Amino acid sequence: MSKAGNTLASADPPPPTARLTGRRGVELALIVLAVLLSVYGYCAVGLARNGTVPPGAAGYGAGLGVLALVAHLAVRWRAPGSDPVLLPIGVLLNGLGLVLIYRLDLETPGDPAAPTQLIWSTLGVALFIGVVLVLRDHRVLQRYTYVSVTVALVLLTVPILFPAVNGARIWIRVAGFSIQPGEFAKVLLAVFFAAYLAANRSALTYAGRRAWKLQLPTGRVLGPIVAVWLVSVVVLVLERDLGTSLLFFGLFVVMLYVATGRTGWIAVGLLLASLGAVAVGRLEPHVHHRIETWLHPFASIEAGEGPNQIAQSLFAFAEGGTLGTGLGLGHSVLIGFAVKSDFILATAGEELGLAGLSAIILLYGLLVERGYRAGLALRDPFGRLLAVGLASLVALQVFVIAGGVTGLIPLTGMAMPFLAQGGSSVVTNWAIVALLVRLSDSARQQDAGGPRPAPRDARESDGGALR
Repeated sequence: MSKAGNTLASADPPPPTARLTGRRGVELALIVLAVLLSVYGYCAVGLARNGTVPPGAAGYGAGLGVLALVAHLAVRWRAPGSDPVLLPIGVLLNGLGLVLIYRLDLETPGDPAAPTQLIWSTLGVALFIGVVLVLRDHRVLQRYTYVSVTVALVLLTVPILFPAVNGARIWIRVAGFSIQPGEFAKVLLAVFFAAYLAANRSALTYAGRRAWKLQLPTGRVLGPIVAVWLVSVVVLVLERDLGTSLLFFGLFVVMLYVATGRTGWIAVGLLLASLGAVAVGRLEPHVHHRIETWLHPFASIEAGEGPNQIAQSLFAFAEGGTLGTGLGLGHSVLIGFAVKSDFILATAGEELGLAGLSAIILLYGLLVERGYRAGLALRDPFGRLLAVGLASLVALQVFVIAGGVTGLIPLTGMAMPFLAQGGSSVVTNWAIVALLVRLSDSARQQDAGGPRPAPRDARESDGGALR
């Protein structure tokens, strides 16, 4: 009986290493599928436009495949327990974005963007690999709590010193080189919010006075919350950037709710955001114009001035129907100067139809869900909040952009993650995927062999959030 019991017990749980290795096999298969779909899209554009396969199809497929394979090897080596879906989703979205930008380049031969976007994508994958290799434990990031918020605020305010581009001051342009600092600031803000809320979650939940069924924390704890709201309004006023303001204020409200579990904070956050948006919408001409365009998208047509960008975007979605016109056969280029950036989703909607657009949104939804799943599986408060924050960044950005180009909310000048033209955006989103890979690996390792001890600096910094 004893021998039989021992035999059954030893055969019951499979070795952790075998389970983790199996995950990497699934990831590799999904990466191959993602690369093949991207190459198929590239070839479909060439066949639709010229009747032949583009001459660079083999090079594009090889380049994307090598980048994805190197990233996969880095994950296999340093994060064997990570979620096998995260990296393939990034590869597929990035590959599809390159296809859409290349397709629009054919309509604007004097302004090619795909080669530059490919370079930025390479840098993004390189950053992904660097984060996976160097960051062995996410809890180390806690030691940089206030460094993160300081650098983030500097990055958010520096564009104020530079000339406005398309009515918004969100770019730094020097000698023909341009970056959007706000893209990098959002990741740093997610690190700061996660560390701050992990350290003060008890004070936010139980301390202070109770008013209107909401437990208000003490002034010392509440101060940073009010400061975040004020900074978001200042950024909105000075940079005329509705998107960035909504993004990082919404990020903080979501993380505050997750940290405390109190729905009242969502109501307060929505109230503060609404008050700021209404005030700035009435006082700032650029933001007011966008709101008016949102409320009356066809007013320019009725005035005999032709369709504006929002109207052209709505026409593109309508033309796509259920299955789309086919890659390379749409007319979304009529949208104008932002067709490769802010309105890239209109091209996808027209040429891939509702079916293709739904698939893209589902990919984003799966990416967000996997981030939330990693957060639920982690045992340390900082890791949980960071995973939720990073996943919420993607969710909020997709909602703001998709809502803007479809007329659901006023348009904001932001880039669709991975799809749209924008070097800062694609690099930042690869960093987000890398951090989610690290967090999901930590969660899996905890389940397989128990939690690893936190680094000493992480245990002692910022109020001892892990104690």
